[in-house]
Amino acid sequence: MPEGPTLLIAREEMQGFVGRRVLRVEGNSRVIDIGRMKGRTLREVRTWGKHLLLGFDAFTLKVHFMLFGSYRVDERRPNASPRLSLGFSKGAELNFYACSVQYLETPLDEVYDWSGDVLSADWDPAAARAKLRQRPDTLACDALLDQAIFSGVGNIIKNEVLFRIRLHPLSTIGALPSRKLSQLVDQARQYSFDFLAWRRVFQLKKHLLVHGRSTCPRCGITLTRAHLGRTNRRAFFCTHCQRLLLRPGEAAAAANPTPRRRVRVARSRPAPAPAD
Repeated sequence: MPEGPTLLIAREEMQGFVGRRVLRVEGNSRVIDIGRMKGRTLREVRTWGKHLLLGFDAFTLKVHFMLFGSYRVDERRPNASPRLSLGFSKGAELNFYACSVQYLETPLDEVYDWSGDVLSADWDPAAARAKLRQRPDTLACDALLDQAIFSGVGNIIKNEVLFRIRLHPLSTIGALPSRKLSQLVDQARQYSFDFLAWRRVFQLKKHLLVHGRSTCPRCGITLTRAHLGRTNRRAFFCTHCQRLLLRPGEAAAAANPTPRRRVRVARSRPAPAPAD
């Protein structure tokens, strides 16, 4: 699933279409009347977290890329049918694949809380801390993926932030001291901007410390991999340097879950023929 920084790059790549009229509309979407955009002028391209927002005079098209969605500017994916294709003059086009599309009829300022977007200039860390304090039973791994608090944070950012601040993903928000809670909020934003900078120069993967890795770069021990929390998303973490914080009386039995492993069944080989 594309995370907030990736959507910000998409927004930048699409700015050249602002002020241009849509001359052609195609796609396999059956949810909305895509023909409504034909002849309309694209007025703005914005983002809120993982939502890409294409603004027209009377409505906005919201694009959510879900788990496997993607986009192409002035090109098409081979052997793939776009969910939506918008054509402009001189052969320019925007193509969207495997995504969700929806029309918003209400002004965006009435739909979105821009202070909840970790990459927005309107980001409000105090509001994020207040929201977290209202969810003391929430696991840290779930809190970071809560788009009502950290709009734009996805699974990669979640895993890397928790490692950066040395916090176990199964820690509960109510157990975090004020300093650790502030670290969680501050690094959710800071790492998102780091992600954006690395993504711009195609160097994100080389900077990942735990996501998709097998060994802790601090301790040298094997990282734990498991699907955790209400969201059941993949977690990569170190049970040695990422501290588990729980309130008195909270059970810690599930603190170090057994990683899910693929079971390989050995194929039996036929016995060699006896020698003559």
